[in-house]
Amino acid sequence: MKLRILLAAFFMSALTLAQDKQPYQLYNKDGKKTTYKKLLKAAGETEVVLFGEHHDNSLIHWLQLELTKDLSEIRPLVLGAEMIERDNQKQLDQYLKGQIDQKAFDTVARLWNNHKTDYKPLVDFAKEKNYPFIATNIPRRYASKVYKGGFEALDGLTAEEKSWIAPLPIAYDAALPGYVKMLEMAGGHGGDNLPKAQAVKDATMGWFIAQNLKPGTIFIHYNGTYHSDNFEGINWYLKKAKPGVKVVTIAAVSQKDVSKLEKDYLNLADFIIVVDDDMTKTF
Repeated sequence: MKLRILLAAFFMSALTLAQDKQPYQLYNKDGKKTTYKKLLKAAGETEVVLFGEHHDNSLIHWLQLELTKDLSEIRPLVLGAEMIERDNQKQLDQYLKGQIDQKAFDTVARLWNNHKTDYKPLVDFAKEKNYPFIATNIPRRYASKVYKGGFEALDGLTAEEKSWIAPLPIAYDAALPGYVKMLEMAGGHGGDNLPKAQAVKDATMGWFIAQNLKPGTIFIHYNGTYHSDNFEGINWYLKKAKPGVKVVTIAAVSQKDVSKLEKDYLNLADFIIVVDDDMTKTF
């Protein structure tokens, strides 16, 4: 009798585990499972959170909004994003102040195609709470100039145009693993200017985060995960502009099995969000 009860309990337990599907799992940089509570605690004690995302991942966008809301209960925030370019700050500020509506904002600013589904909730939260929202990215046309002609292509910009990017000359370390890997993945296409075009984006985002740090606040920044993975990119430039600044990085990866972090992703960030490969895409 006892044996039958134990076997029944075993099979029920196995069935429950089989049905317990998780869409994501959080890990620390060492690959150990961690919790949202620990992520929130760490983020609430830092000065800057670099939230790396996959631009089309619906779950990551939900987590961004939830973390932002929860952090606002700890300290006032400054928000910022790769997805809005520096020369659109004026239009962004007009929207935040209620001077233009969403339709006008869509018209006068170069918003991403998925802005309404993925970034508008973050901008609207800043608007509701009267928080600053900083457009941090270099206007794309200037990154394109770097891709075609190196950093030197920026020398001929006007003073106003230069105000939308990190100060020249752009510091650059071609040996940083992220830039080396980018060249390897491109198979030589784009040459040395390919990682430089990435670096000028990282430099500009890092610079404008640094310029908008406020005592007693947390700056939460949303960017493609490759811009802050391996504690490089934005993180590298931010710490050059503000040595000693406290930063928590979050990376996003997709795996078939979320129950164990793959070795390639160890030390990717302070916290690593592993999302199921089948997660719904927003575009």
